[in-house]
Amino acid sequence: MKLLSLNLGRARAVEYTDQPEGVTGIDKRPVDGPVRVTAPGPKGVGGSGLDGDAVCHLRHHGGDDQAVYAVAREDLDGWERELGRSLPNGVFGENLTTVGLDVSGALIGERWRIGSDVVLEVTCGRIPCRTFQEHLGEKGWVKRFTQRGAPGAYLRVIEPGEIRSGDPIEIAHRPGHDVTVAVQFRASTTERELLPRLLAAGDALHRESLATAREYVAKHGGQGRPQ
Repeated sequence: MKLLSLNLGRARAVEYTDQPEGVTGIDKRPVDGPVRVTAPGPKGVGGSGLDGDAVCHLRHHGGDDQAVYAVAREDLDGWERELGRSLPNGVFGENLTTVGLDVSGALIGERWRIGSDVVLEVTCGRIPCRTFQEHLGEKGWVKRFTQRGAPGAYLRVIEPGEIRSGDPIEIAHRPGHDVTVAVQFRASTTERELLPRLLAAGDALHRESLATAREYVAKHGGQGRPQ
């Protein structure tokens, strides 16, 4: 398991974003590094956890629970075959393109050590948006990506430090529940009845997803285990 590519984006003006200034940082490009990784601060205030990486629409992106976004190269390869086109590292707007790691199958609260210093914790899956669809130029992409159910993972910074392309990735901790990124994504999109199940992940879950699950259980009941 290793970090195949470390990708950063600069703010760029486009016609297809809802960001007030009309800019997006979704166009991530590989860099050699090293790059400093730190917790960026609360959502709405903090952006990316990586120095030099632009997160422009702070209402929906960035912040401590979405500090870093990871996608498996294996998933990109699968999309390449399906779409019949090349998908370079960073094209999904991911900061980390990994190899040998089941990113969407990772457990919420799972911790990854990257290189010698940095520890990141899995919080949730990525919800696709119009900017993502238009950036790729694939009609119906939001629906197609959602149906696939392999969204990649957002992570928070537990231990800051520096990382670079080629760094090894070690799973430093696996929690004792079965809530994966894929399950959290399905619960947040197409299978709301799964929301009670997310409560087993507790405070490791992205705080907005955790609040949604608690609200659902309060209204509808369910088999989740409140934390």
